[in-house]
Amino acid sequence: MRKTKPKKRILLPDPKFHDVLVTRFVNNLMLQGKKSIAYSIFYDAIDMIGEKMKDSDKAPLDIWKKAMENITPQVEVKSRRVGGANFQVPTEVRPERKISISMKNMVLYARKRSGHSMAEKLAAEIMAAYNNEGAAFKRKEDMHKMAEANKAFAHFRF
Repeated sequence: MRKTKPKKRILLPDPKFHDVLVTRFVNNLMLQGKKSIAYSIFYDAIDMIGEKMKDSDKAPLDIWKKAMENITPQVEVKSRRVGGANFQVPTEVRPERKISISMKNMVLYARKRSGHSMAEKLAAEIMAAYNNEGAAFKRKEDMHKMAEANKAFAHFRF
């Protein structure tokens, strides 16, 4: 490569939970640079989870972290051209990319959900992911199935 890799930006922890992962999620949730609105959506969603899952012994933030864990893919397929044919080659996902994919999927499928406010939709998607269901979890399962189906081409890995 000609150019050097850009430096990783250091994210500040969020004001309520003091967690860098929350800040990263809020950055994915944010639209048009409106970070304070994104924070309020996330915190409202966490509060809703706390109300709906009172019987659970876990804290709402732990439920969110478990949900993120449940929708994090381990393998993905990448297109690789070998001798005029395209193969879907299964590859392991880098740790940074795993987090990024899971956050983007969570936000994407929360936006597509039906509901009144974004906080409600996000809370519903988080609870679904926590219970190993919902669109974001299905996306992860589909990625794994595709990788499993194409594992014969794993030797084309680069």
